Amino acid sequence: MSTRDRREPGWSLARVSWREWLGLVAGLLAVGSLFLPWTNLGAEHPEVSAALAELPSEDVHRSVWRATFFGWLAPLLVVVAGACVVPFGQRRSLRTAGLPQLWLVTASVAACATVLAWVFVGWQFGSEQRDFLTESGVTFDAGPGRYLGAAAVLVSLVAAVLDVRAGVSRGPSRRTARAR
Repeated sequence: MSTRDRREPGWSLARVSWREWLGLVAGLLAVGSLFLPWTNLGAEHPEVSAALAELPSEDVHRSVWRATFFGWLAPLLVVVAGACVVPFGQRRSLRTAGLPQLWLVTASVAACATVLAWVFVGWQFGSEQRDFLTESGVTFDAGPGRYLGAAAVLVSLVAAVLDVRAGVSRGPSRRTARAR
């Protein structure tokens, strides 16, 4: 039995594992990404660039809330997972009931949503708008929020995998489990 499993009841900031801190950091990165632009419109043609410059900033630099469902789903999942693993990660009953595995599933769904958000970046516009923008030479570029959100998802996924692996290595040996 490891020292983590023999700890006294209650919650302590000092007993939060580095993997759980990493999950919280990923959640904070995801929160920060929600306030940055997720999609930037750009064009190589000077006239189109000048026309984009005359548009309101919120139309050219779009936030996550104007993106598709997949755009804002991933950061919100990472925020929820990061906010849950720190306070609940010390409860042995929750850890054995599957908290690390739930975190891994949440991070995996967030990773899939992130990939789909990148694939469907142009879908935040209607089909007529998308066709017009494409014909005009306007490109849909990822903004800094999309990159920061993807980094938060990656950090959460890596931390969740490491947390599940740490739980497996702390568990009872197979020989002891068969003897029961």
